[in-house]
Amino acid sequence: MDMPDKIRQLAELIRNSAGTVFFGGAGVSTESGIPDFRSESGLYSAQRVYGHSPEELLSHAVFEHEPALFFRYYKENLIYTDAKPNAAHIALARFERQGLLQAIITQNIDGLHQAAGSRNVLELHGSNLRHYCVRCNAKYPLEYIMDSANCDGGGIPICAKCGGLAVPLRGNCIVRPDVVLYGENLDDAVVHAAIHAIAGAELLIVGGTSLAVYPAAGLLQYFRGGTLVLINKTATPYDSAAQLVIRGAIGEVMAQTGAILT
Repeated sequence: MDMPDKIRQLAELIRNSAGTVFFGGAGVSTESGIPDFRSESGLYSAQRVYGHSPEELLSHAVFEHEPALFFRYYKENLIYTDAKPNAAHIALARFERQGLLQAIITQNIDGLHQAAGSRNVLELHGSNLRHYCVRCNAKYPLEYIMDSANCDGGGIPICAKCGGLAVPLRGNCIVRPDVVLYGENLDDAVVHAAIHAIAGAELLIVGGTSLAVYPAAGLLQYFRGGTLVLINKTATPYDSAAQLVIRGAIGEVMAQTGAILT
């Protein structure tokens, strides 16, 4: 089956499904200019520039013991304020408005699905648009931690509410990103909502992910519906279980599918 036929088949599956859920990974955001830090180039750059792997740099241990290094890597590699929703984000938001899509489950932390207009988005790994004080739980936007005026000499953002009470307290008043770091557990409420969405879906579309990152990838085991669709540039461990596999860029595939469904 050639690509146009596969896209027509996908459109018909979405049109006729009683409940569709989309599960997306880093490949959905790379088309918006946000690189995958787990890619070969990302791994090489992290080791060369910072002396550690991305998994180490974005770990709870480094955040706790080397916060200056953590925030240096975080600010220089995970923040893309100029990134805009791409064709995939836009098409998925349109599907939701048309009543063709019930939920989006994403491994990304950039908030681009919401920026495109999607409303029912489950962020498995949190969001780098949200930050909070580890001591008093005060909430801060991304702009706060990016402003050097709110950081100490090591570039570590300090809470404006409790960080100024006394100098000895400042180390306990770090404003951290509301993201799941390596070595931390996923949020139980988000995981349960994702399991519920996947378990209740008739059609599950998985796009832009190699399904190699756990525990997020393990959520697919809860799918009991009739049709699994995989859209990715490379093979995944679930290809043999899918009823439809499309090799291509997720934005192009979603845009062409959306054109049929409009």
